[in-house]
Amino acid sequence: MNTVSSTRHGLVSRVVILVALMAFAVLPLLSMLTAALAPQNSTPPGLAWPTDPQWQNFADAWTAANFLALFESSVLIVLGVVPAAVAMAAAAGYGLAQLDVPGGRLVNALLLVGLTLPFEALITPLYYNLRDMGLLGTRWAVILPLIGLLMPFGVFWMRASFLRVETALTEAAELDGATPWQIFRQVQLPLAVPALSALTILFFLATWNQYLLPLVLIDDPTMRTVAGGLGAFQGEHGTNIALLCAGSLLIIAPSLLVFLFFQRHFVKALLQGAVK
Repeated sequence: MNTVSSTRHGLVSRVVILVALMAFAVLPLLSMLTAALAPQNSTPPGLAWPTDPQWQNFADAWTAANFLALFESSVLIVLGVVPAAVAMAAAAGYGLAQLDVPGGRLVNALLLVGLTLPFEALITPLYYNLRDMGLLGTRWAVILPLIGLLMPFGVFWMRASFLRVETALTEAAELDGATPWQIFRQVQLPLAVPALSALTILFFLATWNQYLLPLVLIDDPTMRTVAGGLGAFQGEHGTNIALLCAGSLLIIAPSLLVFLFFQRHFVKALLQGAVK
């Protein structure tokens, strides 16, 4: 009886914690949705559903903030950053984890130091360097620095993934005459798909929600990310809470869709190593 009681108590505790975490994540979104459906220039009703939902607010926010141009610009920046950053992080992580790279420990230590550097501390030298290179005001001014700024975390993430791969697989491939490139492409990468998928999600979110770099390094608002566009939109419609919430939900929607699509790989990558 004591065993059954403790089991039920543990189950109830886990359910309560799970419900609390779900409420912590879902309630702000529900509050934003109800506020976005309220009449414009009115006081949002909180979590109460409006009697007359104003779905037109989403269309008005899309038009007022010129979200079509911002979405196109964000997609171009994401396509410039995420594939290149993931590919380079995977290659560097494999090299540091599986190959005898001269100075590998020093490189890994420098990358760990890079994890502690905030974007804000580098924005001033980046501005002057990109100006001297003639890239200021273009999307390359965001794409190239963002790839470099994402590298420390990406390499650290992929190195940890490749370190968990059984060395017997690599040794067997070497005995069969496989080159390091073949081992990386045909043996290591297929085993690292969960980690690659999770890293793709994290890089996508970091790029899609990037606010500071586009705001400082690009003058044309239509060439920034949607997060930067929302900042300009807030300055113009700061008192219109309904439009602000509608615009925020439009920005959040792609991130939610990407996470829902890759969530299994993301969870699997987080659990790798916890269960052998």
